[in-house]
Amino acid sequence: MSALTLTPRALYEEVAEQLRQRIFRRELEPGSWIDELKIAEEFGISRTPLREALKVLAAEGLVTMKVRRGAYVTEMSEKDLRDVYHLLSLLESDAAGVVAEGATPEQLAALVALHAELEAAVGEREQFFAVNERFHMLLLELADNRWRSQMVADLRKVMKLNRHNSLFKEGRIADSLNEHRVIMAAMQARDSERTREAMQAHFARGLVAAT
Repeated sequence: MSALTLTPRALYEEVAEQLRQRIFRRELEPGSWIDELKIAEEFGISRTPLREALKVLAAEGLVTMKVRRGAYVTEMSEKDLRDVYHLLSLLESDAAGVVAEGATPEQLAALVALHAELEAAVGEREQFFAVNERFHMLLLELADNRWRSQMVADLRKVMKLNRHNSLFKEGRIADSLNEHRVIMAAMQARDSERTREAMQAHFARGLVAAT
C-alpha cells in the first residue's frame, strides 16, 4: 500500500487532521476502534506520531483513550449533546449580542453577505451546512474574544460526532434559515438583547432536531 503524501508541517498535526476529517466524514464511526497498526502502515509512518495525533484528538474530545484497549472514536450520548448545545447557546448568543451592539457597518455588511450565501444554498444540504458554519465562526471572529472562539471551535468539533446532524432532518434547513433571518433582523436593528434571544432560540430548536 502506498503511503499518503503529508505536508511539511509537524507530522503528528497532519496525521491528526487526516484522522479528524475521517471522523467527520464518518469513515471512522463513533464507537469504532482505531487500528493503529493499519493506519500507521497506510500513512507510512511509525506509531509515535500517530499516538501524538491521537492525544491531540483526545484533548479535543473526538477520541477516547481506553486503558489496555487503545483509542476509540468518541460516542455522543444525549446528555453529551445537550451539554454541548447548552454551552454553544451561551457562548454564541453572547457573541451575537456583542456584534449587534458594536459591529462596524463594514462588519455587519460582511454578515449580511454571508447570510445571502446561506439563502442561496438552501437547496444544497452540504453547502448550506458549510456556509452555516462559516456564518457562526465569522460572528465569533467579529465578537473578538479569542478564548470564546477557541471554546466554540472545540465544541463544534465534538458536535459533529452526533450521528444525526440536525440540519439533515426533514424541514430543518428551512427552519434554520428562518431563525437566521430573525437573528439578522435583530442584529441590523442593533438590538443586542433581541439578538441574544434569537440565537438562544436557534440553538434550542437545533437541539430538538438533533435528538
